[in-house]
Amino acid sequence: MSFTHLDAAGHARMVDVTDKQPTVRAATARGFVRCAPDVVASLRDGTTPKGDVLAVARISGIQAAKRTPELLPLAHIIGVHGATVDLEVTDTGVEIEATVRTADRTGVEMEALTAVAVAGLAIVDMVKGLDKATAIENVRLVRKTGGKSGDWTRPE
Repeated sequence: MSFTHLDAAGHARMVDVTDKQPTVRAATARGFVRCAPDVVASLRDGTTPKGDVLAVARISGIQAAKRTPELLPLAHIIGVHGATVDLEVTDTGVEIEATVRTADRTGVEMEALTAVAVAGLAIVDMVKGLDKATAIENVRLVRKTGGKSGDWTRPE
């Protein structure tokens, strides 16, 4: 068995995508931040002490998508041509969905996952004074399109 991110001596390497043609690609990831009922109430009525939690989380997620290669050393530096982070307050916390798009040589799965994870971290940071037990759960890729491997959707 060979590994794409290891050379013949077993050392880490970045996969060379120089010869690949840029194509349109997209990836969507989801996650959840579980919050106490009083935190959910504060999110809904806009009374969290640190301010607009959802706005901070949205911007944090978008910024994280663009900075993924700084966090993951073998991720390629690619053009993030579109990024959305959608947040929905539910009775038990905040649902997060991020979609990232590019027209480049490699996919944006890691960028979408990073956007969700960092948006979740921003929420935790903004509400940790209200509930130390707030937790990020179930960060996962749910869909990708484009590229050599084609389209994929997580069976739910």
